[in-house]
Amino acid sequence: MGLFLGALGVVYGDIGTSPIYALQTIFNPGDPHPVPVNTENVFGIVSLIFWSVTIIVTVFYVGLAMRADNDGEGGIMALITLLRRQVDSRGRKAAFALAALGIFGAALFLGDSMITPAISVLSAVEGVKTVSSGLEAAIIPATAVIIVLLFAFQKRGTHVIGRWFGPIMAVWFATLALFGIGGIAGNPEILRALSPTYAIDFVFGNFGVAFFALAAVILTFTGAEALYADMGHFGRKPISRAWIAVVFPSVMLNYMGQGALILEDSGNVAGSFFLLAPEFLRIPLLVFTTVATVIAAQAVISGAFSVASQASELGYLPRLRIAHTSEHQYGQIYVPWINWLLMVSVLVLVFAFRTSEALAFAYGMAVIGTITIVSLLFLYVARIRWGAPRWALALGGGLLLAIDLAFLSASSTKIIHGAWLPLLIGVLAFTVMITWQKGREVVTFERESREGSLLEFVEKLREGEPKVARVPGTAVFLDRGKHSAPLAMRSNLEQNHARHSQIVILSVVTEPVPRVGEDDRLTVDQLGDDRDGVMHVTARFGYMETPDVPRALEGIEPEQAEGRRLNLHRATYFLSTIQLKPGKARTMATWRKHLFIATSHITADAAEHFRLPRERTMIIGSHIEV
Repeated sequence: MGLFLGALGVVYGDIGTSPIYALQTIFNPGDPHPVPVNTENVFGIVSLIFWSVTIIVTVFYVGLAMRADNDGEGGIMALITLLRRQVDSRGRKAAFALAALGIFGAALFLGDSMITPAISVLSAVEGVKTVSSGLEAAIIPATAVIIVLLFAFQKRGTHVIGRWFGPIMAVWFATLALFGIGGIAGNPEILRALSPTYAIDFVFGNFGVAFFALAAVILTFTGAEALYADMGHFGRKPISRAWIAVVFPSVMLNYMGQGALILEDSGNVAGSFFLLAPEFLRIPLLVFTTVATVIAAQAVISGAFSVASQASELGYLPRLRIAHTSEHQYGQIYVPWINWLLMVSVLVLVFAFRTSEALAFAYGMAVIGTITIVSLLFLYVARIRWGAPRWALALGGGLLLAIDLAFLSASSTKIIHGAWLPLLIGVLAFTVMITWQKGREVVTFERESREGSLLEFVEKLREGEPKVARVPGTAVFLDRGKHSAPLAMRSNLEQNHARHSQIVILSVVTEPVPRVGEDDRLTVDQLGDDRDGVMHVTARFGYMETPDVPRALEGIEPEQAEGRRLNLHRATYFLSTIQLKPGKARTMATWRKHLFIATSHITADAAEHFRLPRERTMIIGSHIEV
């Protein structure tokens, strides 16, 4: 029950608040391609909503996609990691194409993370217009204040308010259902919209209107990716059961109730969600709606933290400062740089677009773009991992992709009206991530060429070159691999003419799995001699973990360290730092070199990232041209 309630509060905040603005956006008279409000269109739209959500969320995400997990984790970054392991033996081109798809999907999700808080909070505050038209001028300032408070609270951690999310959202979904039932009772004829014939007639009988309407229908399944992305936190069964038992029936009842209200009076379109409530409950509903949308925004912000963290661990973003905000709940993190970037971006969107209807055009593109990419990657998994027959993929996958591409095509018609925004954000984030990955490869190659062979360096050290004094203590040199000698170690021996009696050369490896078991954490290599006091240690962490180097090294047994336990309480840690400059080599375009160098400035402090004791950490620097 705890996981069930948690899924209601975190996973379904976004999709559960879509009824606030979806229908009024579909019938928005200010739309460049408006849907006329008449009986046939209302039945057609409500039926289209029901069957679209059924196919994309219930059948695809809940029934299929959530079965493709990476050691219990879901989401587009976990899916692309799963695929990379499968395609390595099938060719680099396939691996690159799939990785590029995954990166762009993650980039689109970051755009979604900027738009969701803006449209959710803004649509909730816009409910004041149903109370008094004189309050309309306060919508933008009130929205901005709520957003600033929301992001300022992030550093406290989701665990502070997380325990309230489930019960609040449980009441929210009950409210959606009750008000929806009230609307249906006024015009029960709307239940005929459950028949797919109304959706089919609307699409094929009035294609010119229906095609453009698809761009707004997307808003009814925003947050679908959250079902998959949050699977590692709650598990597949609690998420799927919460959807089938609570969320799906509640939101559908509300959409049908709004449809019934619009059938009674087309003028109800402007505030169909709030008008479902009796007048004396409008103000309490407005307050409750604002709380629910803040929860929806919180969920997607937390998702952005997770995506950024995973991208950083996999080498697509610089090392970011990440704070774990809960000692008891795994995966609750706070990424300051991402938090403040999102806050500024959300405020800019609120002041630029000013209404939820205007933002809706941008919102749909981010959502359907991510869903389409997940669908493509899932079908690839079904074929190469599960051996699904080609005829099944052709029929089921073809139908699924046809639906996704229809929505995507409809969203593309809104590009000049706002759908360009998530595409622009996605392209920018994608460019930053692939530039960082390429730049890291260039710097790593140049660094390794300077460092030289580790085995040769250690062999010369055994032979007395350079001549150095041996002092008691343990030194830990962090390096990227075991093939090259750390620059910090070379410089220390050449400048100080001394070495510690125990030298650990440590490489931290991020594995393409969420977590690594303690039995698989460390690999110790004596580098050919178990009596010289020099060893190489590989410490493995999952991409969902924060590397704690001192704690990991405690797992080295005395027999692995020449019969002596490492003196980690007094050990000195050495880091190599590099200052980057654009060079003449044709490694990347000049503008990408400057982008790579600019991006490097947000890199988190290595000592903090690896949990090194600050008072016993030494940093030695050098220059590299890219």
